[in-house]
Amino acid sequence: MMEKIEQYIKKLITCLQIAKIYTSSHPKFSEGLNAAYESLAEVLREKQEFTVGIVGYELAYEREIFFELSQKIKSAIGVLKKKGIERITFTRGIDKEELLKFIEYLAIPETEEVREPQKYITAIGIRNITVGKIKSSADADKELKEKKEENIESYYADSVKTVETSIEDVLGGRSIDAVDFRFNVIGVMENLMKKHNEFLKLAAVKRYDATTFWHLLNVSILSMYFSWKLGFSKEDFLDIATAAIFHDVGKIFISRKIIQKPDKLSEEEFDIVRSHSALGAQILLKYSQALGIIVPLVAFEHHLGFNGKGYPKLSFEQKPHIASLIVSICDVYDALTQRRSYKNEYSPALIYEVMMKEKNKLFHPELLDSFFRILGVWPYGTLVLLNDDSVAVVREQNTYDIFNPIVEVVFPAEKKSHINLSDNRDVTIKRFLNPTSEGKQYLGFV
Repeated sequence: MMEKIEQYIKKLITCLQIAKIYTSSHPKFSEGLNAAYESLAEVLREKQEFTVGIVGYELAYEREIFFELSQKIKSAIGVLKKKGIERITFTRGIDKEELLKFIEYLAIPETEEVREPQKYITAIGIRNITVGKIKSSADADKELKEKKEENIESYYADSVKTVETSIEDVLGGRSIDAVDFRFNVIGVMENLMKKHNEFLKLAAVKRYDATTFWHLLNVSILSMYFSWKLGFSKEDFLDIATAAIFHDVGKIFISRKIIQKPDKLSEEEFDIVRSHSALGAQILLKYSQALGIIVPLVAFEHHLGFNGKGYPKLSFEQKPHIASLIVSICDVYDALTQRRSYKNEYSPALIYEVMMKEKNKLFHPELLDSFFRILGVWPYGTLVLLNDDSVAVVREQNTYDIFNPIVEVVFPAEKKSHINLSDNRDVTIKRFLNPTSEGKQYLGFV
C-alpha cells in the first residue's frame, strides 16, 4: 500500500506542476490528470479513505515518512504549506472532476490566494477530499509568526541551489525534469510578483564571482520582471526566464581562471571567452525538447547585439530574437551592478551612461529606454547621498523622470522624510553610496 500511495503522490504532484505551467485544457495536463486519477482509484479500491500529512517539510502516511520523495517535491510541499494545508484525506467515491478542481485550486497563484481552503473546496463541489492542519492552534500561530519573519534571502538562496543543480545536470549531460524545473521557476515568479522590490533589492546588493550561479538567477529575475512589466504572457516570460538561467552555460564550461583573470586578456583568451555563446548553444540544443528552442537560441545570441555586430561572427545577417535582446540588457546591467575584482566600481548613474552608449548597437533602443523607465536610473533600495549631505534610500520610481525617484531620508534622524525628487528640484542626488563599503552602516535602512 505504501508504494501505491507514493506512486499516486508522485503523479498528483506532476499534475500540479503541469497545471502551474499549462492550462487545464492542455493535452499534457489531461494526460497527467488521467494518470493521477487512475493511480488514486487503485489505492481507493483497497481502502475506504487515506490521509497524507505534512510534518515539517516531510510527507507522511500513517507512521511512515516519504523521506526521499519529500526532498524531490520540496517546492510542491511549500505550495501546500503556504495554502495552510498540512493534511489531505481522499475518500472512495471521488470522481475525476473533483480531482481536477482540487488540482486547479492548488495551482492558483499566491497572488490570488484563497483563505480557508476547506470552505473553498467544498464550495466548488469537492466532496471527497478534505484538507486541514495537523498542528495545534498554538503551533500554527508560532509558524505563522515565523513565516512573517522569514527572510526572503533564504528563498533566494534556495533558488540559487535549484539553478546550480540544473546547470550541473546540463554540463554533466544528464536529463532534466523540465516540468519540475519550470515549476520552480514559477515559484520564483510568484514570489517576485508579490515582493518584486525585495527581490530586486537583494539582487542589487548580492556579491558573487563571475562564474557562480547568483548572476544567472539575478539575470533571470531581471528578465522575468522586465518581460512581465512589458506585458508578455505568462508562458512567454517563463520561457525568457528559463533562457536567462541557462544563457551563460558556455561561459561556466570555460576555465574560471580566464573569466576571473584580473589582468588584460590575451587575444587568444578573448577568442576562448567569445566562443562561450556558440558552445552554450551547442550544449543546450540537446535539451531543446525539454526546455524549448528559445533556450539555446538566447545562449547563442545574447552577445550578438541589436546591430548583429557582436559575437559569434556570422556570415549572414541575423536579427536577434526579442528574448535574446531582453536577456542581453539584463545580463550587462547585472554584470555592471556587481563589484568585481577586475574593474572599478560602477555607480547606477555610470551604468546608465555606459549602457546608453550602446543604444542602437548592442541594445535595442526602445527596449533599453523601457528598461530604465521600469527600473529607473537609481533602482529601488539604492543608497544615495543628497546634495545637503543627508543619506537616503530610493523607495519608488518616477516612470517619466527616471533620474529623480522618490527617496526616504534615513540619516540624520531628525531629517527623516519621504521626498519626491521630481517635485522638489532643490534636493538632488549627489552620488551613490556603495552598500558594501561607505554605505554599509546604513544597510539596515535598505
